[in-house]
Formats: sequence, C-alpha cells, structure tokens
Amino acid sequence: MILTMSEKIKVILNRRNMTLAQLSELVGQSRQNLSNKVNRDNFTERELRIIAEALNCSFSATFKMNDTGEEI
Repeated sequence: MILTMSEKIKVILNRRNMTLAQLSELVGQSRQNLSNKVNRDNFTERELRIIAEALNCSFSATFKMNDTGEEI
C-alpha cells in the first residue's frame, strides 16, 4: 500500500500522540497553514525535512538511476 506524504505524517503524529497543532508549533507554521498543506498533500522537500526533524524521524528523498545506480 502506497501512502501519500500527508498520510505518512498523520500516521507518525498518531504514533507520537501528537496533534497537527503541536506539530505546527514545532515547525514554526500556523496550524491553518500546515493543515492546508496536509489537506492538499503539498510539501516542499525542505518542509518535509523540517517536519521529519520535528517528529524525530529520518527523511530521504532521492532518485536512483536504474541504469547507473547513481542516486541524486
């Protein structure tokens, strides 16, 4: 099963017993702004790294070229 980034964030929030409001404080965004991003599943890679750090998680976003194995 493939989850969207928003779904993954919600799962982690649930496991951390945190609310979106608490996360918004940790990442320095208003609750409404973060809620909008979650509803639209619209995050930059930088925002995802900040969210991961706030949730005490690792985050990796790479492309791997199948023919060369190079990761970008």
